[in-house]
Amino acid sequence: MRGAGERQWLALLMEGHSESLSLGRLPHHRISVPRRNVGSSQFKTIEDDLVSALVRSGCIPENHGEDMRKMSFQRCARTDKGVSAAGQVVSLKVWLIDDILEKINSHLPPHIRILGCARHGSALFQPNPRHRSPDLVELKQVMTLLCNKAGLKRVTGGFNSKNKCDARTYFYMLPTFAFAHKDHDVQDESYRLSTETLLRVNRLLACYKGTHNFHNFTSQKGPREASARRYVLDMFCEEPFVRDGMEFAVIKVKGQSFMTHQIRKMVGLVVAIVKGYAPESVLERSWGEAKVDVPKAPGLGLVLERVHFEKYNQRFGNDGLHEPLDWSREEAGVTAFKEQHIYPTIISTERHERSMAQWLSTLPVHDFNATAHAAACPDAKVPSPAGDSD
Repeated sequence: MRGAGERQWLALLMEGHSESLSLGRLPHHRISVPRRNVGSSQFKTIEDDLVSALVRSGCIPENHGEDMRKMSFQRCARTDKGVSAAGQVVSLKVWLIDDILEKINSHLPPHIRILGCARHGSALFQPNPRHRSPDLVELKQVMTLLCNKAGLKRVTGGFNSKNKCDARTYFYMLPTFAFAHKDHDVQDESYRLSTETLLRVNRLLACYKGTHNFHNFTSQKGPREASARRYVLDMFCEEPFVRDGMEFAVIKVKGQSFMTHQIRKMVGLVVAIVKGYAPESVLERSWGEAKVDVPKAPGLGLVLERVHFEKYNQRFGNDGLHEPLDWSREEAGVTAFKEQHIYPTIISTERHERSMAQWLSTLPVHDFNATAHAAACPDAKVPSPAGDSD
């Protein structure tokens, strides 16, 4: 049998929304081993609340909460400040206690939930390989049934959520007046998105599909750095809907991975084009080596919706020992969480703070033709993007 104090690998499906600019974000780390801002209440994060709940529920010892390396903590994706997550997955080593989901959630605030988890797929004991037990398969089946009943899924040993994740899906929710043309459309909440404009938006978003050099869509990346090349599988805008008298739309994007601010800049540039501030040709130029002024849309509407383990599922999902990590059983819970927490927060914050409206007012100061002028006049200096520091 396993020792009472032996920890096991666990992957948690979690969701959380940002209630303010300082609460609810997953912090950025430039080092390979993640650490939290221990003792910093000014920059409290979702991970702070999660680790506190793990300690209080008895899943990890207190000293592991102060040094996350001790539990081999890893997340699938990082999010910008103020960005929510509807489907984040983290992996770590914990003590597998009874009713683990209920106990962890009982120590979490209502805007953070653990919806499911997956555990290391080892057998309940390690038999002598020379004496194969006829009951081993039966024990594994019993273990699988117990895991399913507890809301767990079995994963391979040493499972790393970041390394095994091969794609991420985000959505960006914004008021549709962001697409109103600057010269002849109304610029407030009375605006309604036309079918013609929606088709144009989707045509422009589709241009991002494939592999491109996105060095202009992040910071501190040179045009010849291999890591600036990213693969986007799909990007589109869904049909608009009205909430509290204001029309919103949701842009979804799926890619292998994204850099800091990349999605917000991808949205920002399309908005600038549709509103008439930038020519469509700026899209092609932005993937070249020259510096292009790309505006960064507000972080409010950006949400990590789903992480994908497609290659892992193909290899291990149907091997008889493990289950696919698709979280389809938790879909209803994710949808309910978005409707109860994420959407209302985005809508109410936009109404009160008008972050999109204020950002739209800065678009005229951007120079989207700077690189075109520089090509014609090589000695000309290309201005730095206005208001887009990191």
